[in-house]
Amino acid sequence: MHPSPHDLSSLSSTRRQLLHPQHATAYADAAHLAIDHVTNALGRVRGPVTGLDPARAAAPVHEVDLDAPLGCTAQALSELDRVWLDDTVWFHEPGYAAHLNCPVLIPALVAEAVLSAVNPSLDTFDQNVGATFVERHLVDWVAARAGLGPRADGVFTSGGTQSNLQGLHLARDQVRSRRPGTDLARLRVLTSVDAHVSVERATRLLGLAPDAVRTVAVDERRRMRPDALARALAEVQAQGATTMAVVATAGTTDHGSIDPLGPVAGLARAHGAWLHVDAAYGGGLLVSRRHRHLLDGIELADSVTVDFHKTWFQPVSCSAVLVRERDHLRHVTFRADYLNPADGGGATRAPNQVDKSLQTTRRFDALKLWMTLRVMGADAIGEHVDAVVDLARSVHARLEADPRIEVAAAPELSTLLVRPVVPGLDAAQQDALVPRVRAALWSGGRSVVAATVVDGRRWLKLTLLNPLATPEDIEAVVADVVEAARTVVAEQAA
Repeated sequence: MHPSPHDLSSLSSTRRQLLHPQHATAYADAAHLAIDHVTNALGRVRGPVTGLDPARAAAPVHEVDLDAPLGCTAQALSELDRVWLDDTVWFHEPGYAAHLNCPVLIPALVAEAVLSAVNPSLDTFDQNVGATFVERHLVDWVAARAGLGPRADGVFTSGGTQSNLQGLHLARDQVRSRRPGTDLARLRVLTSVDAHVSVERATRLLGLAPDAVRTVAVDERRRMRPDALARALAEVQAQGATTMAVVATAGTTDHGSIDPLGPVAGLARAHGAWLHVDAAYGGGLLVSRRHRHLLDGIELADSVTVDFHKTWFQPVSCSAVLVRERDHLRHVTFRADYLNPADGGGATRAPNQVDKSLQTTRRFDALKLWMTLRVMGADAIGEHVDAVVDLARSVHARLEADPRIEVAAAPELSTLLVRPVVPGLDAAQQDALVPRVRAALWSGGRSVVAATVVDGRRWLKLTLLNPLATPEDIEAVVADVVEAARTVVAEQAA
């Protein structure tokens, strides 16, 4: 049965949607249309959010019939406004002070456009050619910034969770390679009470015992205490178990605290434990000219997580796991004739990144950092890092003298914990106030903050990652917190 003339026309139109030299004009028109659409959307922004609630956000999405295509890019972009863009979160707005989301650098957006169009995969050389060496050169450069030594290596990943998983994967298999037959149930991972949740998730995925993660106490600035780590290491040994890894955090999610990397490294090494440094947040300090010393000791790590989509101001996703000894990456290497055949597969000694990665198909996310460095340079990124660190310290100093606000410990990076002070409320009432204040801010649309619990008490969290924000901008967010607290308390009393 032959297609009708109408079907042939439809088929031809559909094929014109594929990137091809003959369709270059259509591609350029569509790309320009998308850029203009985002530019116009930026012009309409009046705050970080519109305060839309989940039910109203879901409604227009559920109304879309995905079996009825619009057949027009302009119409699809217009529909996109209704289902997402009109009410999205804008991280460039100074009123956004919630999670570890950063405004992004323009050279990285240029790279996104190029890599998405070419669509290489970073698993094998014959799917990308030069991109393999771009990623490898960047890994070498970042590892050198971290001081990991001449045998360092690594690979780009989807984010800190995957990077932490791979670091601990290598730690586990390094123990098993040294001690064949090791009982996984007897392996332990030591980390601070403020470590990222991905550490515990990784131990579950790696087949360790449910209680494999042992948390270590922190000091008044929420940094892992070396004396407490020493006791924990001794306790594990006394129990006949093995400390597989110690995970130090360079930038905790809740506080931005940096564990004392040098002392932690010394203790880990003395007990034969792998040291993984989770610098997903604090890794941007590697390019800071004024605050790089905060990462002193990172050069002693066996593996390191760095998220470029946090304090390097890259679009999601862009992360890497680095290792001191390249040979340790063998623990994630598997052979498959269709990927990395032993005979080279027709490309003699072709370097295949799949030999280093937990992923197979993988985006060329390294291009974003590459373009940023080539256009701006490392010092320019570092200036942005310094700006947000300075911003947090300046705001903290001002808030310490503000009787309307309680602040937690002074920041090392760019995170502040605050809560409104309302006379007459006891601790439980103050805690109950925090989520209501946060919800009121969201609904108002001008300020967005996060929340957490520290030692059983609720706090509002301000994560400052906007280099263009000023102390006055953040004080305006705090003023919104104070006003929202007064309003909530008044409504409760009415």
